[in-house]
Amino acid sequence: MKAITPELEYLSTRQSAKVLQVSLGTVQKMVELGELIAWKTRGGHRRILASSLEQQLQRRKRAMRQKTSQHCIALGIFRRSENSEALLSSISDWQLKVEMAVAVDSLEGLMKAVSIAPDLIFLDALIPPVEQVHLIHYLSKNKDTQRIPILVDEGFIRLHPGVVTLADENHGARPQLTDTIKEELENGLIELNPLIIGYPATNPDPSDSLPHANRHSLLEPLFLEALSRKCF
Repeated sequence: MKAITPELEYLSTRQSAKVLQVSLGTVQKMVELGELIAWKTRGGHRRILASSLEQQLQRRKRAMRQKTSQHCIALGIFRRSENSEALLSSISDWQLKVEMAVAVDSLEGLMKAVSIAPDLIFLDALIPPVEQVHLIHYLSKNKDTQRIPILVDEGFIRLHPGVVTLADENHGARPQLTDTIKEELENGLIELNPLIIGYPATNPDPSDSLPHANRHSLLEPLFLEALSRKCF
């Protein structure tokens, strides 16, 4: 990670993502929302003002101090029970106090999302991409859940433009995308939604050297980011 120093006036999008520990897509959304100050070079490369990154980091620290005396109500929708158990174990060591309800399938997740109205929703990376698209679609349409931030694996964010093709190739094997959902994808259901926040993969390839527990620890600032974006 490249440290922000007085002589460093701006950073690239990739460097900024490393400083904030978020995905490239999240940095781009923060620029679009005016949370980060940026401009483009003649070559079309985006540059982020270092001072705006520092302000964002300070805002997170303030949010951290404010939230440690409160409880965050979260809902986690998982594919496997061992994944939920691993995340719950990691959360117990956070400064942010999180009370997480768990759903083991999409239908239960949608029902719990409406009934408990959580502060944020976490979608496990092992949920199939087509199923994640359905979840995001229904959560964004329901009046009781449409303003709740959703954390999704950044790998899914990169993949989602190809989900329509994936769904067609697996016709009959998985829930199909309706024409309405396909149109929503084309119009920015994922990449243009400021309440969709990407997190580093918590189910990496076996060859990845970063320990599983360390990946879960990276989620805490993203939970805070989600709380700061929640619309009331």
